[in-house]
Amino acid sequence: MKIKFLILSIVLINVGAYAQKAQIKEAQGLYDKGNSQEALAILKKTEYLIINAPDEDKSDFYFLKGNVLKDLAVKNIDAATNFTLASEAYQDVFLYENESGKFKFTVKANIALKDMKASLVNGAMTDFKAGKFKESAEKSYKVYLFDKKDTINLLNAAASSINAKDYDSAVRYYEELKKKNYSGKGVRYYATNKKTKEEDVFVSPKARDAAIQEGFYEKPRTESVPSKKVEVNSNLAYAYLEKRDYNKAETIYNYVLELSPNNIDAYVNLAYLRLQMKKDIADQIANLGTSAKEMQEYEKLNAKREDITKSAIPYLQKALSIEPKNEDVTKTLLGVYRSLDMTSEYNALKAKM
Repeated sequence: MKIKFLILSIVLINVGAYAQKAQIKEAQGLYDKGNSQEALAILKKTEYLIINAPDEDKSDFYFLKGNVLKDLAVKNIDAATNFTLASEAYQDVFLYENESGKFKFTVKANIALKDMKASLVNGAMTDFKAGKFKESAEKSYKVYLFDKKDTINLLNAAASSINAKDYDSAVRYYEELKKKNYSGKGVRYYATNKKTKEEDVFVSPKARDAAIQEGFYEKPRTESVPSKKVEVNSNLAYAYLEKRDYNKAETIYNYVLELSPNNIDAYVNLAYLRLQMKKDIADQIANLGTSAKEMQEYEKLNAKREDITKSAIPYLQKALSIEPKNEDVTKTLLGVYRSLDMTSEYNALKAKM
């Protein structure tokens, strides 16, 4: 019985593989005739058969699926969803061809993916250069949603939001980068497209070598990309600071200093944070009246304001120890000394200028 069952299983697998290839061929024919919706319907029914197929067959299936979805998106049929699904299909092509070592569609899939993303990416760059930072952020974020594996677009959306002073969006995007444990560190594999003369990035050295062997690319180049964790956390802290969420800003700036102990911007912004807190207290004091209760409140707030102002001094002093000739830091520290009537410290620093 066991032997019969094994033979029956093999027959069923072969029949399934034949049916799968026949359906893919039918879907390809419909796609070639421009009937992409009908082709997609067949591919959806067939996809469950792909799970146990060889990587090469999976590559055939997902390249066709990507082309069908791309065609629907270009025809403006549920464009956003179909662009996203097409991207996922092309990414599957990269995955299975990299695993099999047979790069049949990698170059074509990469070109198709680039074409889809190009209009949004170029639009985001144009907007950024024109100072339309909010529009640039929105387009970069759409590109990211289109291909969430390409986190550089989420980073661009976050940076553009900072420039747009849209700190709510900046916090959301940078927090998402942190949740993904984004560092940006890694290795990128480049080669120059012979036709466009532009460099393209490849998923692996194998994929790049295959493209070069096919004659589409030349001049391979490998680049080490440094970590962007300091940049991400610094900008996130700054966004929180601008939102007056001082506790979160301080926590993240301290983390930046763990990553980069001599980061002068972190020390300066920690001092700025204290001085902003001082300003907020000064605003509270300005709104007080002259009643006995309010005068007591004044005494408490004034003492608190002085303590907070003093707490900015160590950060400014540390910043000056890193960059002794930094005029902006020197002027800020002089202003703090003056506000606290620290005459000897003021004169000593003034004499060094």
